[in-house]
Amino acid sequence: MRKLIAVLAGVIVLCVVNFNIYQREQLLTHGRVVLLELAPVDPRSLMQGDYMALNYKVANEAFPRGNWKELKDGHLVVALDEKGVGNFKRLADGAPQAANEALLRYRIRDSRPKFATNAFFFQEGHAKVYEAARYGEFRVAASGDMILTAMRGADFKVLGVAN
Repeated sequence: MRKLIAVLAGVIVLCVVNFNIYQREQLLTHGRVVLLELAPVDPRSLMQGDYMALNYKVANEAFPRGNWKELKDGHLVVALDEKGVGNFKRLADGAPQAANEALLRYRIRDSRPKFATNAFFFQEGHAKVYEAARYGEFRVAASGDMILTAMRGADFKVLGVAN
């Protein structure tokens, strides 16, 4: 009986993990591309080893630093310009989005707003390539779930090393 329970538990865990992988693959394939402008971070943490600490302009506009402690997880709406850059429009209030708007999910971690991630990891020794980063490229689902997929420079070109 114990073996059967262990096997069933293993199958359930594998199903859950594979479903999560499937959802992320669907987001990468079908998600809307939204660029978020990077905002300055503490220069000492801009490049630490093989990752870059990130902060987003939209977060600073939506949540002035004074009231971060009262924040709860939620969504906000950004208006997309012709380049796909999201600019803060409003906190989500249940109203439908226009065609040029996107819903973004944020979570509060350590009393700070977080969009998907606040760090971008890259291959060791390639920090110089990413110093020119000005935008984070995200794939965004209609639900507001997001995945950071790339960094872009001021010219909107994807930064990185060719494989």
